[in-house]
Amino acid sequence: MLESKDNSPKYAPQFSPNSNAVAALRNSAMPAEQATIGRSLTIKGELSGSESIFIDGQVEGSINLPENRVTVGRNGSVEADINAREVVIMGKVHGNIICGDRVDIRAEGSLHGDVVAPRISVEDGAFLKGGVDIQKSAKKEDSVGAAKTAATPKAAAATAGV
Repeated sequence: MLESKDNSPKYAPQFSPNSNAVAALRNSAMPAEQATIGRSLTIKGELSGSESIFIDGQVEGSINLPENRVTVGRNGSVEADINAREVVIMGKVHGNIICGDRVDIRAEGSLHGDVVAPRISVEDGAFLKGGVDIQKSAKKEDSVGAAKTAATPKAAAATAGV
């Protein structure tokens, strides 16, 4: 409360922001962490970018997000090859997956295709039809290979033809 010179109380104006204005301000100040393809959307073609994506609609073609996560929601249907850091499947995927970190197929998810990834998780009730190739991550292989080469200079010299 504010008081005037005559000691009568005056109320300070109260600001009650519109909830939509607050949400818009919050969204504009924060970078988008994940794009969403809604239930009623169908996309045909190549999907690429620099943010993670949640797919609850239909995608046909290819998905190339090697540094991000691709999540296929319960209503999602994907007929595409996927290249991503992490893939979470709760819907249906028909296509091959190349993953830099891990593939997670949840209980309600299904995958028809081959998987190449360092880690894979398949929950009870999930469906997987295809090949699985578990490979060490490239970062670990590079550092291990460099350490072995540095530890054995004679072997490195012999390989180089010296």
